[in-house]
Amino acid sequence: MADHKEYITSALENGTVNINEDVISTIAATAVKDVDGVVGLQGNSSLLSRKNDNKGIHIVLGEDSVEIDCALVVLYGHSVVDVARNVQNAITNAVESMTGLRVTNVNVNVSGISMAKA
Repeated sequence: MADHKEYITSALENGTVNINEDVISTIAATAVKDVDGVVGLQGNSSLLSRKNDNKGIHIVLGEDSVEIDCALVVLYGHSVVDVARNVQNAITNAVESMTGLRVTNVNVNVSGISMAKA
């Protein structure tokens, strides 16, 4: 059975733009990759393998907004609160600048601590 994917649609002067939830998820996952202190997203053994870029990211689409849940593993020795705040900022900035959507919430769930970066 095929997965049902959600789209957010923006009407423009010459037509419409449809953005698949997987696009938003990939943008968010890629933004997490650059945050210092993040080992990886939940369920990935390496930071972000191309095969599972979106694992650990959950998207809830509104009419013109998006809410993002992110589950990640933090590197031991880093402040969990600081890393989570940096992840929230990175995801918000990336998604808003690339899609024009308003990010209402980025909920960060730290699911583990790792002693070494993968």
